[in-house]
Amino acid sequence: MPGLLRGIARTAVVAGTATTVSNRVSRRQGRRWGAGEPQQTAAPAPPPAPPPSPPPAAGVDRLTALKQLGELREQGVLTDDEFNAEKAKILAS
Repeated sequence: MPGLLRGIARTAVVAGTATTVSNRVSRRQGRRWGAGEPQQTAAPAPPPAPPPSPPPAAGVDRLTALKQLGELREQGVLTDDEFNAEKAKILAS
């Protein structure tokens, strides 16, 4: 019978210790949350980077279009008025 009482007593001590520790942790967390103490959390993620701006209109494309337009005028396919109108459109874009 002494062995049985010793086992019961040991179980009571372990259970009492666990309860005491649990209560202390609960009280400490309650004080932290009640006082507004900052909690250790991960830093907020930085805002996403803005999308890259589109590349500027390539001057090479304009130059190529103007060269082709000049060739068409030299070949007689375009009149001077048509050439000037198309040239204005290319330069305006």
